[in-house]
Amino acid sequence: MPRMTGLTIPEVAARYRSGAATPTQVVEAYLRRIEALDPKLRAYVTVTRESALARAEAANRRLKAGTPAGPLDGIPLAIKDVICTKGVRTTCSSKILETFVPPYDASVITRLTAAGVVMLGKTNMDEFAMGSSTENSAFFPTRNPWDLTRVPGGSSGGSAAAVAADLAAGGLGSDTGGSIRQPAAFCGTVGLKPTYGRVSRYGLVAFASSLDQIGPFARDVRGAAMLLQAIAGHDPLDSTSTDVPVPDYEAALGQSVEGRRVGIPNEYFIEGMDPEVEQAVWVAIEVLKGLGARIEKVSLPHTDYALAAYYLIAPAEASSNLARYDGVKYGYRAPGNKDLIQMYGRTRAEGFGAEVKRRIMLGTYALSAGYYEAYYGKAQRVRTLVRRDFQQAFERVDLLACPTAPTVAFKLAEKEDPLQMYLCDIFTIPVNLAGLPGLSLPCGFTQGGLPIGLQLIGKPFDESTLLSAAYAYERATPWHRRVPELA
Repeated sequence: MPRMTGLTIPEVAARYRSGAATPTQVVEAYLRRIEALDPKLRAYVTVTRESALARAEAANRRLKAGTPAGPLDGIPLAIKDVICTKGVRTTCSSKILETFVPPYDASVITRLTAAGVVMLGKTNMDEFAMGSSTENSAFFPTRNPWDLTRVPGGSSGGSAAAVAADLAAGGLGSDTGGSIRQPAAFCGTVGLKPTYGRVSRYGLVAFASSLDQIGPFARDVRGAAMLLQAIAGHDPLDSTSTDVPVPDYEAALGQSVEGRRVGIPNEYFIEGMDPEVEQAVWVAIEVLKGLGARIEKVSLPHTDYALAAYYLIAPAEASSNLARYDGVKYGYRAPGNKDLIQMYGRTRAEGFGAEVKRRIMLGTYALSAGYYEAYYGKAQRVRTLVRRDFQQAFERVDLLACPTAPTVAFKLAEKEDPLQMYLCDIFTIPVNLAGLPGLSLPCGFTQGGLPIGLQLIGKPFDESTLLSAAYAYERATPWHRRVPELA
């Protein structure tokens, strides 16, 4: 019998088309693998076994009848537990939403369901997407499949770990300041944050509404392109969704990088970077040059201020968005209260974890009377300067290449200082502030066997160029073929 797991999304789809495997066979194989390996990896919060098998059987019937729902019909995916799924609990890895079951699907789930995708389950994350290690989950930390003593990155660490460990063929995450790209780098997968507005946020539980964006994880670039194709496009249910044409991303993969102008930001190669990361990224840039890309240095002078601006804007928006969790309409409610005020206070104190409370307090302070203009208003002006830096750079180049993160995956409980954790996102945060598309893909390994990520950054709504450059690089290198050895 042919292998049922260990395949990319295009390879699974090809097996279905040739009749070498059925969706039920593949989904059953993934469920067995989850049962065997996830107890030590802890990528999943909820495994939807029964509904996955039912969806697989429906895909069987469509494929047998010659009427597949599309190229993703029967493909098993892992979904970050911040994306609403009708009838399946959506916890955001928080005690306050531990039993919350949405009455509706997020728009991306509606689109994937129409495409025939099989959801294997909901994946662990940093609580309300606030973190860079998936250690802030209220339930348990997720471990990196390359080294179980290390973090998978965050906040979409569960989805990244599930794809890397072959507990799903692909997955969805969300990215507010690097939460798809950084775990993709730490786990050795492809992770894509689309342009803000390219993918609907309807049904994404909000952290910072002007920064959040849903995107795919996959084992290779073509798989990421196929997932983006399914979820991209205008959605009238999301007022921030942009009505611009969605190109054929798979067709774009055939475009050569010859003649493409690739900018190297001076500010993204800094003192204190892991030397192995820096070396691997420079070697990757030389590979792109060897493929015909034109390499030139560019400057993004306001990069130094991006981190500070982000940690005012994102907590301020989180403070507003998370005000709804008060124990009244849904979610956890602290028992035994004498009045409404006590119930509010105790519910939020008991329901939120330390990092979420830290950011709510930071954001509330930044928005408070007398401080709004000094903090939040000034941060928004800095955001404009960051965006202008990118605009000026893109007048000279087609895309940017740089490290995804300054280090590889660190040990569990290694970064107890919040500031040290925040610095993990120093190369990803500016992309969110500017609303640009960014992609991370493997570009090497340390001597200790940990993956290193190359980040490509594109012009607004030009995911095609990112995907084509990433695909050209992927075909010229072996890194995407390496997989972790899990017993």
